[in-house]
Amino acid sequence: MKIVHLISTFPPYSGGMGNVCLAQVKELTQLGHQVVVLVPGKKNKIVSRDGFKIKYIPFWFKYGNAAFVPGLVKDLKNFDLIHLHWPFFGGAEILLLWFSLQLKKKKLIVQYHMDPLAPGVRGLIFKLNSFLFLPLMVKKADQILVSSQDYLVHSKLNKFEQKNKKKFKISPFGVNQKRFFPQEKKESLLKKHNLNLKDKIVLSVGGLDRAHYFKGIKLLIRAMEIVKKSTSEIKLLIVGDGDLRPEYEKLTNQLGLKKSVIFAKRIEDEILPDYYNLADIFALPSFTRSEAFGLVTLEAMACAKPVLVSNLPGPRSLVEKNGLIVKINDPLDLAEKILIAFKDSETLSQWGKQSYHLTQTKYFWPQIVKNLVKIYVE
Repeated sequence: MKIVHLISTFPPYSGGMGNVCLAQVKELTQLGHQVVVLVPGKKNKIVSRDGFKIKYIPFWFKYGNAAFVPGLVKDLKNFDLIHLHWPFFGGAEILLLWFSLQLKKKKLIVQYHMDPLAPGVRGLIFKLNSFLFLPLMVKKADQILVSSQDYLVHSKLNKFEQKNKKKFKISPFGVNQKRFFPQEKKESLLKKHNLNLKDKIVLSVGGLDRAHYFKGIKLLIRAMEIVKKSTSEIKLLIVGDGDLRPEYEKLTNQLGLKKSVIFAKRIEDEILPDYYNLADIFALPSFTRSEAFGLVTLEAMACAKPVLVSNLPGPRSLVEKNGLIVKINDPLDLAEKILIAFKDSETLSQWGKQSYHLTQTKYFWPQIVKNLVKIYVE
């Protein structure tokens, strides 16, 4: 089968959508399918990687992760099926308008990653876009994939799903278990960040740019101010980089947390599993529905780490006796849950084992993509 994936960003850009797409196309390629990823780029070029091709489509203009790419549709006639990763501002709209003009329809699968939400003017633009194009997307798509039933019920898709349940399928994300698995803490990394084996480490992983403002880094920092009043042994290690990092570092210094909050900044992708294994707990206290699943949570779980996630549709579905759910946008509750988690080492160990078990049984990419192929064939 000839399949094209359309997406706004793709690795090496750090983001969950791109990593999901990468995992899917790798597995599809191993199953013998011909796959091309179309993504906005500065220049028109084709790159071969792991058996599939990435074609960069020149954009007319770009703002954040939105890119206006009118040339996106000219290469679509040669494919059996189009897999669109939503949202894709500047690309999805062109695709849907192109679909409206076609007499012979291509098959369209839409991977609905999240409701796009943001404060201020960006939020108003997102609302307008959803008002204009979400109904058209639902109409034109042959199948719409959502990562969890929990998110589907609470997302903007819910009112459409009530009218046409057959069009919607649950397709969870997975984790590369050959990359992410339990290992001992590396003393060299501890030393690099002025940590030791006695320190209790809370880990956060994610982009620190404005596109990922909702990850809850400020919440974690403010929670650490509360945690520090009880103990100085608990440290927060933040992996990631972006234009918001100076703001987070400034807050850390203002609260007198320079020794308790460590910024690892951008790290090489190859050593990311080492950082997960450095942690005792993984935390993802996101505070909007833009966090629809939390791929980084799965990566931590595959390394047998207990997790703390916000009570949001989607992320909370990953917690099954392997951690705690925290109140949204509440640093006090987050601090209390961190302290509770570290009170009982035996419970913490059981949570970690359960995290690992869940990734082995429910979030295995090869099986997930085999199910995806069944949807393609149908």
